[in-house]
Amino acid sequence: MRANAAVIAAVLLFSAGCAQVELRGSGDLGVIVERSAGRLQVVDTTRQASIGAIAGLGDLSHASVVYSRDGRYAYVFGRDGGLTKVDLLRLRIERRVVQSGNSIGGAISQDGKLVTAANYTPGGVRVFDADTLEMLADIPATYGDGGQRAKVVGIEDAAGSRFAFSLFEAGEIWVADLSVPRAPKIQKFRDIGRQPYDALVTLDGRYYLAGLFGEDGVAMLDLWHPERGVRRVLPGYGKGEQPLPVFKMPHLEGWAMAGHLAFLPAVGRHEVLVVDTLTWREAGRIAVAGQPVFVMAQPDGRQIWVNFALPDNDKVQVIDTETRQVTRTLSPGRAVLHMEFTARGESVWISARDDNRVTVYDTATFERKAELAVEQPSGIFFTVRALRFGF
Repeated sequence: MRANAAVIAAVLLFSAGCAQVELRGSGDLGVIVERSAGRLQVVDTTRQASIGAIAGLGDLSHASVVYSRDGRYAYVFGRDGGLTKVDLLRLRIERRVVQSGNSIGGAISQDGKLVTAANYTPGGVRVFDADTLEMLADIPATYGDGGQRAKVVGIEDAAGSRFAFSLFEAGEIWVADLSVPRAPKIQKFRDIGRQPYDALVTLDGRYYLAGLFGEDGVAMLDLWHPERGVRRVLPGYGKGEQPLPVFKMPHLEGWAMAGHLAFLPAVGRHEVLVVDTLTWREAGRIAVAGQPVFVMAQPDGRQIWVNFALPDNDKVQVIDTETRQVTRTLSPGRAVLHMEFTARGESVWISARDDNRVTVYDTATFERKAELAVEQPSGIFFTVRALRFGF
């Protein structure tokens, strides 16, 4: 009888514990980074509300996030080198390692089994088991005579357990094949241009494009045919003009696609570049209010939303992709840092760091649908990213 009573008590205790966790999916969840607090707000994009917070994530001043295939776990890359696996359903840290002195971001493999971190200090890439965060490989970003290590930027996932990334000081692009995670095979492409600062991979995973900070132009690698080498596209797009001082490095990862056209931020210019992806040649420019930081497309490709560096970082402009004209200028708040569309694009969430606020806009009417109080918000990352290359 005592044994049976103990079993019943254990079952009741387990059931009570399970009852505390809401049974739900993860497809409409996301996180907002509270950069100064080292904390995430977990949000429900259907209810347009926060459902809880997760603290203890370290320095999140330049944090980025990728997701497991099921959208349950977020992998958070902190500026202090921290890599944290977070459970969005249980609102807790699952695992955490401090893997370097200064990290700039990371990526997750096509099959969801590997997580890679791109590091400034020491310069290189480290590879981790997505389940346990055990380190499986360390790839130092050495160049020249082998005694120097470059900062690694623009790391992106590609098909077949491959990752592409750029070496800032070296002017190189590397592709790491991690089919055997403990024995990476590295393909190096040298002399691709001065100071690649950020990169993206196209939505089909085929092309890796690295923006160049040290000169005009973009370096492009066809990941289907890497044997063809790196090709320069948009060479000298600002040639003959006086460039402006650059107040903030623009981000290519939030580039915009509408049909066969791509919309990219110009470095140090008050322009958005339009590129024909059939030829990879410039197809136009759109004058905007300031130096673009993020140029992001609504999922259906109808609108492009753009935010800006100082002194115009209180504005967001909306571009109609048919007319290529700015149709709206919004003022979401002071120090707009990031934007994120919901999966089908009916809403966009915008963070305003200096107003401690995230605003949700209706993309059809441009009305404010909700406001969330968030301490110094920066990046916004929704779980729909789990289903895409390069996110």
